[in-house]
Amino acid sequence: MSNERASAILEYIQGFSREKGFPPTIREIGEAFDIASTNGVRYYLGLLEKQGYIRRNSKISRGILAVSRPETSGIPVLGRVAAGEPITAERCYDGAIEPGRHFGDPRGLFALKVRGDSMIEAGIMDGDYVIVRHQERASHGEMIVALIGDEATVKFYRPKGDRIELVPANACY
Repeated sequence: MSNERASAILEYIQGFSREKGFPPTIREIGEAFDIASTNGVRYYLGLLEKQGYIRRNSKISRGILAVSRPETSGIPVLGRVAAGEPITAERCYDGAIEPGRHFGDPRGLFALKVRGDSMIEAGIMDGDYVIVRHQERASHGEMIVALIGDEATVKFYRPKGDRIELVPANACY
């Protein structure tokens, strides 16, 4: 989306709707973004509607509906990954994470929910999601999701000669 303010308003509408179970009113959006005029809010809503991000029903006060567009529907969560002993890698769709403007182009990305504590010193806790881009090669020191047979684990990649070390970020390991 080209307009930063419109993008922020869309994120607000999505978050408000998730949290409250219903969309915000035009006045609530105006208050959240210090837009005094309802026409000012309507301008941004018009941009979002033209681009297909929302649909509006002008006959009701909470008639703003965020639309899930296939090309912007988020980063798919495709299963779980161990941060400890490797676990069986089962690819299964488990929802999606909306990338917003934090990850750039979401194509080729997927998310895995972490199980375990071997990466806590890298800030990855049990229950967190890691965002992964599939690739065949990694550089020394990069954090990777390694697939070993049918098991997967998240660790730091350290090649040593003809061996590869998968290094945790937890002094207990």
